[in-house]
Amino acid sequence: MDVSGFFLKLLIILVAARAAAEVFAYLRLPAVVGEVAAGVLIGPSLLNVLQVEPVFSLLAEIGILLLLFEVGMDTDAAQLAKTGGESSLVALTGVIGPAALTFWVSRYWFTLPFLTSLFIAGALVATSIGITVRVLADLRMERTRFARVVLGAAVLDDVIGVVILAMLIDYSRVEAVEWLPGLKGLVFILAFLVAAPVITKLIVPPIAAAAGRSKSKGSLPTAAIALILALALAAEMVGAPALIGAFAAGIALSRKSCFSFGPYACGLGNGLSERIEAGMKPIIDLFVPVFFVMVGVSINFRAIDFSNGQFWLIAGTLTPLAMMGKAVSGVWIKGGFKTKALTGISMIPRGEVGLVFAQAGKTSGIFDDAIYAVVVFTVALTTLAAPLLLKAIARKDGQGA
Repeated sequence: MDVSGFFLKLLIILVAARAAAEVFAYLRLPAVVGEVAAGVLIGPSLLNVLQVEPVFSLLAEIGILLLLFEVGMDTDAAQLAKTGGESSLVALTGVIGPAALTFWVSRYWFTLPFLTSLFIAGALVATSIGITVRVLADLRMERTRFARVVLGAAVLDDVIGVVILAMLIDYSRVEAVEWLPGLKGLVFILAFLVAAPVITKLIVPPIAAAAGRSKSKGSLPTAAIALILALALAAEMVGAPALIGAFAAGIALSRKSCFSFGPYACGLGNGLSERIEAGMKPIIDLFVPVFFVMVGVSINFRAIDFSNGQFWLIAGTLTPLAMMGKAVSGVWIKGGFKTKALTGISMIPRGEVGLVFAQAGKTSGIFDDAIYAVVVFTVALTTLAAPLLLKAIARKDGQGA
């Protein structure tokens, strides 16, 4: 792709994302659904003016890192820790439920191969953190207690999803399940998630002091982005998703995070957190929509043979099971039925996480074209349906915007 082609396609992405977000907001629908829909419109499914290309995939990766950084900065670490028990129960239920249901149906109803059934179950396990947190923000519900439970559960879900994916890929190579490497990977990831914000909190003040003495503009945003990239790289090195590193960076720089030691017990002092947040906001607002548009571009409805009866039979069975398996996870949260329903539905979107599983299954030869189409369809439906269900229940309950 030449430079002019890149500029044109980036222009299309940004304009389509903003236009669709405005239209959906006008219709009182979550803006994130509009951005994903914009990707479906301009992608291979309809107009086909944009495909999944490495350069735009990298821009999308930057977008999801910045989104999780923003979520971390707005997260009260102490409150998040208080909901840890509920978040763990929600996450584990949201993993075991859909995995068990979809594996059993794939293996024993549709008699698919054992490894294929495992990959289908794995693809429908993890929750897309990006989709979930953006929907809650659009509905102005990101500060509610149930939203903190969902955030913690989604982070744990993503960690479990990565471990499962790594184990399944290894299994597909050697045809033997090795549990110990997966458990070791999980321990390393959780240890990183706990240690990274604490260590970062201690090294940020001198970095900020140096940035404060800088004679050039943009020192604080540059330092923040450098920290995000460093922790994302560190997360990858311990086998965790890069976005976990960005989330940890946001928690470390948050004005709400408190530790019992160090020169800055809460926040970073001198309004530093607020200045970093203000400097990063325009960058975040530019890159995050690119991620959601590329989620839509990744969903290729043309690859699906809608005239195939077997497709509708399998997809029509797996999709509701995948949604119900996640929806019941809200039973653990304190509150009434609607709070439990909002929590469960918030865990439904698969988004880019499910697409990664689907692509891994296809490239490894475990999925044929028909099963790949089923998984992509199920991921797309959960991604698009969950925000609409959340909106409907929140409006009925009198919550949100």
